[in-house]
Amino acid sequence: MRKIKLLALILISLAMVLWFNLRFSTPSIPTIAASPPKTIRYFDRTLPQSIAHIVLIPVNSKFLVTPALSQKVATVEEFAQKHQAVAVLNAGFFDPANQKTTSYVVRQGKLIADPKENERLVNNPNLKSYLGQIFNRTEFRRYLCGQTIRYSIALHSQSPPAGCQLVDAIGAGPRLLPELTLEKEGFVDNANKRDALGSNQPNARTAVGITRDGSVILVMVAQKPLAPANGISLPALADLMKTLGAERAMNLDGGSSSSLYYNGKTFYGKVDLEGNFIKRPVKSVLLVQEK
Repeated sequence: MRKIKLLALILISLAMVLWFNLRFSTPSIPTIAASPPKTIRYFDRTLPQSIAHIVLIPVNSKFLVTPALSQKVATVEEFAQKHQAVAVLNAGFFDPANQKTTSYVVRQGKLIADPKENERLVNNPNLKSYLGQIFNRTEFRRYLCGQTIRYSIALHSQSPPAGCQLVDAIGAGPRLLPELTLEKEGFVDNANKRDALGSNQPNARTAVGITRDGSVILVMVAQKPLAPANGISLPALADLMKTLGAERAMNLDGGSSSSLYYNGKTFYGKVDLEGNFIKRPVKSVLLVQEK
């Protein structure tokens, strides 16, 4: 009997200790792994007739995508060195003869390049009927909406969204996504058999896109040396941007201007008859810089 009572007291004591620990102990806090920092990612993709060089800038990363303009034409490496940029992509159209822009450029809220001031453009009789469309082509834009940075692709005449201020913009075109706007922007006139960009022909091309979450994609599609009729057409470029996750995208200056700098290395897009890449200086670019 005494053993039974002793066993009962031991069990009661253990139960009380267990209850006390459950009642007053501090609950354990689950460990949450720190999220990896959002940073730039470069990768390439081999296509049937070309190689796509791609730079992805995640949304809410420590990097900004902004335009830059050179008084005289310069290579993407020179832009990178001057602006201490991580990545540089050629951007707006220009006239190699007078080195003046044929695309608008806005930087820090100020218009720094105006195609209407290019006399070779405005006085060209072959382009007179298209000037209204040329002066209202697609732009890559950076807005400041309160304290939030937002990127967009819009026509030059389009007003910023309510509550947003236009900080930067650089024009080129045509829009690739959600639809290809070659005729609307004066690049193609089927009635007069005009196609300023050879849109259905393979060539070196450059583009910028924006994903659903607001990340920015820079793309330069390079020709393969000594491969016949190689490169990418504009409809195929639009398809490529879609496969990369872009919901909105636009074409930039291509052909011999196609060039991309990333982290100390430069990729060029156009090859000559001997299969050598053409290193052509450009007028304007998109910079990727740390904030």
